[in-house]
Amino acid sequence: MGGLILVFVCMAIGILIRYYGIFPDSASTVLNRFVIYVSLPALTILHLHHLGRGSELGISPVLPALMAWIILIAAIPLFIVLSKILGWDKKTTGAVILMAGLGNTSFVGFALLEAFYGTKALPIAILTDSPGTFLATATLGIALAAYYAGRDFSWRKTALKVLAFPPFLTLFIALGLRAIDFPNAVNLTLERLGATLVPLALTSVGMELRISPAIMRRYGLALVSALGFKLLLAPAIIFIIYFKLLALQGLPAEVIVLESAMAPMITAGIIAAEYDLRGEFASLMIGIGIPLSLISVPLIRYFLRFNV
Repeated sequence: MGGLILVFVCMAIGILIRYYGIFPDSASTVLNRFVIYVSLPALTILHLHHLGRGSELGISPVLPALMAWIILIAAIPLFIVLSKILGWDKKTTGAVILMAGLGNTSFVGFALLEAFYGTKALPIAILTDSPGTFLATATLGIALAAYYAGRDFSWRKTALKVLAFPPFLTLFIALGLRAIDFPNAVNLTLERLGATLVPLALTSVGMELRISPAIMRRYGLALVSALGFKLLLAPAIIFIIYFKLLALQGLPAEVIVLESAMAPMITAGIIAAEYDLRGEFASLMIGIGIPLSLISVPLIRYFLRFNV
């Protein structure tokens, strides 16, 4: 409960900071960069450096990473068909696919999972994020954005961006160091740096939340369908695949399902805006999706605890 309270407190702090203008407008960008360049790499090294081929996780490391790809690929044909039925234009369709298909598995995901399970959930969560959500976003996500925006797509430039992303690089560093025992001073340093992720990330999320009634009316059906997919249908799909078809149980399976239920990804919103794919709709998805996920994700966890 204490961890969940921290989630709400940090988001409230961010909202108050923005409302009273305590920090400059660029403060959320600075916080995000600290999380990406310091907090996430520290957590990745701390929790994954000792892992072998997945035996310590209880499952293959491939399974957590696949989750994000399954959801994004499932979103593509669904929303292409729905766009034809509802008459969306190409840019709206692209924005809906990105925002419904990509989840906030790091900032919000790590915070909620740590609140529910403690740090023992983070190794699985990290695998759903770096080789999962991030890689899917940086490759297929960018390709989709370029297609729906009518722009050229370069695999070479995309590959260079992926390889230069700090949390992705430290994933391999952590696995390369798995045979080395870290001194207590190193572990303590990594713990303290990693502990900054939840308060900084969620404070930043609170600072960036925007909800516009006018835009809600303009994109009503798109908003309902995209959020319905992201918060409800996506975890249902992953639940069926992982719990029923693959017969996984326990903490790893729960973490994967809950990560699939997280709110729309902030980075996906940035990509949508950069490619001129209805940036106002993307911002609204984040502004409504994150608060809703703070209700829906605990309810899904309750379902998992008492129905599997």
